[in-house]
Formats: sequence, structure tokens, C-alpha cells
Amino acid sequence: MWRHYLTTAWRNIWKNRVSSVINVVGLSIGMATTVLIVLWITQQVSFDRFHQNGDSLYKVWNRSSYEGKLSSWDITAAPLGPALKKEFPEVKAYARSYWPEPHLFSYKDSRLTGTGLSVDPAFLTMFSFPLLTGSQEHALDDVNDIILTETLAKKLFGNQDPQNKLITLDNQETLKVSGVMKDPPANTQFKFEYLLPWSHLKQAGEVSSHWNTNSYYTYIQLKKGASLDQVNQKIAGIYQQQLGHSDTKIFLYPIAKWHLYGHFENGKPAGGLIERIYLLGVIAFMVLLIACINFMNLSTASSEGRTREIGVRKVIGANRHHLIIQFLSESLLLSLLSGMIATLLVAWLLPWFNALTASRLVFPGRALFYWAGLLMLVGITGFVAGSYPAFLLSSFRPVKGLRGQSFSGKKSATPRKMLVVVQFTVALILISSTIIIYRQLRYAQNRDNGYDKRNLVELPINGDIQRKYPLIKQSLLEIGAASAVCKTSLSITVDGSSSNGFRWQGSDPDARLSFSLMGTTGDFVRTFDLNLIAGRDIDLLQFPSDSGACLLNEAAVKAMGLKDPVGQIIRQGDQSWTVVGVVGNFIMGSPYAPVNPLIVKGTKKWENRINVRLNSQHTVKADIGKLKEVFEEYNPAYPFEYQFVDQEYAQKFGEEQLIGNLAKVFSFLTIMISCLGLYGVAMFVVAKRKKEIGVRKVLGASVKGIVAMLSKDFLALVLVAVLIATPIAWYLMNHWLQGYAYRITIHWWIFLISGLLAMTITLMVVGLQTVKAATVNPVKSLGTE
Repeated sequence: MWRHYLTTAWRNIWKNRVSSVINVVGLSIGMATTVLIVLWITQQVSFDRFHQNGDSLYKVWNRSSYEGKLSSWDITAAPLGPALKKEFPEVKAYARSYWPEPHLFSYKDSRLTGTGLSVDPAFLTMFSFPLLTGSQEHALDDVNDIILTETLAKKLFGNQDPQNKLITLDNQETLKVSGVMKDPPANTQFKFEYLLPWSHLKQAGEVSSHWNTNSYYTYIQLKKGASLDQVNQKIAGIYQQQLGHSDTKIFLYPIAKWHLYGHFENGKPAGGLIERIYLLGVIAFMVLLIACINFMNLSTASSEGRTREIGVRKVIGANRHHLIIQFLSESLLLSLLSGMIATLLVAWLLPWFNALTASRLVFPGRALFYWAGLLMLVGITGFVAGSYPAFLLSSFRPVKGLRGQSFSGKKSATPRKMLVVVQFTVALILISSTIIIYRQLRYAQNRDNGYDKRNLVELPINGDIQRKYPLIKQSLLEIGAASAVCKTSLSITVDGSSSNGFRWQGSDPDARLSFSLMGTTGDFVRTFDLNLIAGRDIDLLQFPSDSGACLLNEAAVKAMGLKDPVGQIIRQGDQSWTVVGVVGNFIMGSPYAPVNPLIVKGTKKWENRINVRLNSQHTVKADIGKLKEVFEEYNPAYPFEYQFVDQEYAQKFGEEQLIGNLAKVFSFLTIMISCLGLYGVAMFVVAKRKKEIGVRKVLGASVKGIVAMLSKDFLALVLVAVLIATPIAWYLMNHWLQGYAYRITIHWWIFLISGLLAMTITLMVVGLQTVKAATVNPVKSLGTE
């Protein structure tokens, strides 16, 4: 019996090759899109879910009030972790980490740089990053221990066993390889090539013991059975206990929510990447649904030629469920064929998709769950796509079928028209959304960032650079490779340090303002081409006392309520700084958020970056060549590494760029699938009305008039889709834009452009069939009468 169903199904598929190809192409694209998105979603949802202690791991976050609103951030003070472990019995362990830092590693003739973290020893037992060699509990006990990832160890030692071998760090100190770690998986937020003990960072003088300096991440593991709500209540006021004047509260945030729910509004979790996952999940469903709608439309439209077949089958004894099985067999066979092609498309497109989404997805061809999921997708798609035609065709009365009557008429056409409207509604929503996403992206990219990021290069301070900095700066200026050079504590694109507890004349003793912090040795304003509003720049070379000087940005002056800030003394504990200048606001953090109050301190110790303003009179290539010569002369042991600030700044738009690219691709796919279906339906409609067209031509109708007659019905459907899609798209994108403080306004013309684009595409697709039918000799159309 089943062999008969499949044989008949294949014959019917081959007989209707055009509609079958259209269906297979549409379903293949829909399935491939779904599989790619599901693979990406699966990876994102699995982030940091592999840790054995996952249920008890948390990250410490701060919550404080600023300008009447609660804000949250995850950069904490260094003493916080030890204090939590000491004072609260519910805390089992803590681990701190610093910013990823690049270092030079040397072993015999091998020299390479790697980027990694400095962490507390408990990091190894709290998180599940297994060691291939070495002790998980004691590999970071000694200040001179280091753990290498498998890849870095392979690069440095080749096929030798790295365990207990001595390597040189930054040409200055010797470290012992105390362990080799399996490379961290792609689905973790921890990115590192090595791990150093926290004691090493402390020995280097990069750990601040002040409670009001936030520069580190703190992770906590709670004991089994500890209540998160109760612990959060107990630990909330620890800053107040330690400082006596802080309104900053802390709370623990579960590891399972770090990646997906990382966005906070008014101090509370408010979504994050999970919203993008939902969005892409809906898009995947919509693309697949549109492919299924194509199948339904083409199947019902092509039913004209199968009415006699249905009538004969019923007369010779076929029951309705036999016919339903027959038609579902056809749709399942097409779906299976589409699934096979979709698998090939996924394997072929995966590298492109990885580049588009900055992912490291691997084709799961050997995974049983993939094939089981694909078969399930094939079955569901085949059933959904074939159900409506199957139940509709099987209900046809045999008398009508034997007379050659069809499903034509208003009742049969209405569902088909509704499905076309659904297709174009989804397509229009995606088109409008894509336009709005890109306009928001451009709006933020074109925002005045407050400094000139062109021809600006930054380099890490390592090796002999710190000691020979005056010679390096002098050489760069003398040979004309640079117009200005300065040292800073952090990259200007990173808002990576903050503090509170500052006091000044007239400050409110109850106010607890938090300031972003940066350090510099001088030439800060000139190098970054900042707007100097008042006073002067910091210059430790000309004014050695500027180690106690600072600059404020406009946001800080406003928040502090200072009318004449230059000369004001700012104190924090037993430290004080004199304000020597005020600069215009510039963006360090998110380009979609307001600029935070900033204090730029003069410093001789807090220096991690060299910033070089290239000479605009030369080509960038020539300036970079001269930079390389100078740094190789004064710091020969280190490879010459640099980054363009404008490229780093562009990374701030990565998430929005990803969403925009995906929306653009899926909009194109949706339109393409819709056009395939529209082309097929138009083909059957024109075939059904060919005699009518012939009669009209005989009676004097023009080609233009016939094309207009056949196209107006389709254009009317698109117009209905425009009316439905516009309010839906506006609501969805308006909700999306609410997540940005700096955002565009949605204009009506966006939806007008989307509608005109859809109508133009419809005219082009339908026109291919209608023009062809309108230019056929009417003798051929009427010859069969």
C-alpha cells in the first residue's frame, strides 16, 4: 500500500515539475534558514551552562542611583571578594579577574604574544575549565605559576610536554608552566589563552586596595542550599559598611543569565540577547511558514488538473482518508527532498553564516540529535505544507470531478488570497524593520563621539616601552610620523574603571556620584583632538605636580554643579586632585547611552596604552612604517602590534550590525520565497484564464490593458498586506528602539518605501507571466475550443 502511495506521489511530482521545483526551492531555503538559526540559538542558550557548579555560581553587580535613576554595572572593587567570603558563611568561594592583558611569552627560539586573565586560584575549582596536565586545586598557588591553553602551549612548545617548563614573560621574569588547560569552548564569555595567579597581578602593582575603585570582576560560589534572595539582602550594604558613605548596593546575578539577560534598566534586568534570540526564532518560523504557504498555494492552484483524478479514485472505492494519505505522501516526499537539499545548503553556507554572526558553529553531521531534529522538521513541514491541500482536495465530490469542474470560484480563491497576504505581510515587516535598524545604526555611528578617531593608533605598553617612552615620543615627533603622542591607563574606547566617594567644595554630603576614571601623563587633549572648554591640558613633563591634577568632562561639571571648575580641589579619602581643565563630552562607553561624568587623572603609575596621532600630511601606510621602525628599535624583543581606534570604536556597533545583517538577509529570503510562490500562482491563474485573454484580444484589448487586468488582483493583495504590516512593524520597532537612550524617530515614509518596493516586485514577478500571456496569438488560446 505505502509503495503504491509513494509511486503515485513521485509520478505526480514529476508530472508537475515546475510547481514541484518551486516548492522544493522554497522549502529548502526555509529549512536551511531554520536549521542555521536553530544552531546559532542553541549555541547562545548554552553559554556557560556546562559548568558543574553552574547552579551556585554568580557574578557580583553594583546598583546605584544617578540623576534619579538606578544604574547597574558589573565592575567591582578588589577587596569585595575576600570580604564576602570572610563575613558571610553562605559564600563558599570567590574569584576575581582583571581585564584581558596581552603578554610576550618566550621559550628558547619561540616567541609569541597571548592574551589572558589574572584570576584567583579558586577560579579553577569554581568553573569547569578542565586541565589536561597539572592540579586543578593548586595550579595557581605560586606567584610565578602560569596555565597555558592547549593551543598556546602547542604554539610555544610544539610537541614537547610543557608541564613544569620555564618560560619568560615580557623578557623580564621567569614563570613555570603549572598546567595545560583544554581550550575554552566557544560558548563561554571567558576568553583567554593563559591564566596567571591574582598574586602576580598584585605583585605588579595593578591591584587597588581601595573600596571606592571599581576595576575588577568578582565571581561568587554559594554553598549548597543557600537562598539567593536572602544572601542578596545580607550583602547589599557591604560598601556602606566599609566606606560609611556609599549608597552603592551589590547583588549576585546567576551565571545562567549572564549571556542572555545582560541588559539592565533602572537597576533591574530588562532582557538582552534573549530578545534577539526570540526575534530570530520568530523570523526562522516565518521564513519556513512562508515556504509552507507557497506549497499550499501552488497545490490548490494546480488542483485544476486533478479533479478528474480525484473523481475516478472516489468512484472506484477510494475513501477520503486514502486521498488524504496520498496527498500528504506527496508533500512529505517533497519535504524529504527539500530536507536533503537543505542539509547540503547548511554545510555549504555555515562558514558564511559564522562570518556574518561572528560565531564558531560546526556542522553537526555526526550528531544523532541533528538528524532526529531534521527528520522532525521534515515531518512537521511536510504535514503543515500538505495538510490544507490534502483535506481540501479529498473533500471534492466525485460527480463534479468527472464533469471536469474545478475548485475555481470565490470560496476556493479566498484562502489562497489570504495566504498571499500573510506572505507579503511578513515580508513587509522585515523590509521596514531592516530599514529602521540600519537607520538607527547609522544614527549612532554618525553621533559626534567628541574626539577625532581618524588617524589615531593605540599600542600596548610592554617591555622597554615604559622606560624608553620619552625617547620613543621624541623620535616619533622628530621624524614626522606623529603629530601628538600620549599615554593613558585604558583605551579611549573603553569605559573600564569607575569610582565614587569624591568630595569638593559645596558638594552634597548625601550625594554619592560615581565617576568614570582614566589616567594620563599629558598631551591628552592634543592627541585625541578634544574640545578644551576651560583651563589647560595635563602635562607632567612641564608641570611635575600634575600627578595631582585632573580634567573633568562637561557631564562631570554638570553633575557636580560647578560654575567655575578650574582650580577646584577634588578629594577622595586622603587623596586630592586639582582641576586644571574641562573638556567636552566624548564617548567611552555605549554610543547609544548618555556620556557618564569623567575624571581624567594625572598619573605616573596607571599607564597601559600609548596613543599616537598619525601625521595627516603623510599616508597612513608611511606613518605606520615609521612607527614600526621606532618601536622595533626601542623595544626589539616585542612584536610590533597596534590597533586603529576607529576600528575599535566600530566594534561597539557589532550587535546592531549583526541584527541588521541578519534582518537584511532574511528579508531577501522572505521576498525571494514569496516571489517564487507568487510566480507559481500567477502561472496557474494565467493558464486558467488563457481563453478569456484570447477572447479579449480578439475583441481589441491591448497588451497593456490585459496586463493591468491580471495584475490588479495581486496588487490589491499587496496593498492589504501593507495596511496590516505597517502598524505591526511600527509597534515592534518602536519597542526595540526603547532600549536605546539615543535613538531615531520612526517616519511614515519608511513604510511607504517598503510598500512601493513590494508592489514593484509584485509587478515584475506577475508581469513575467501576464506579458507572456497577453502577447500570445489568440488563435493558439482559442484553438482548443
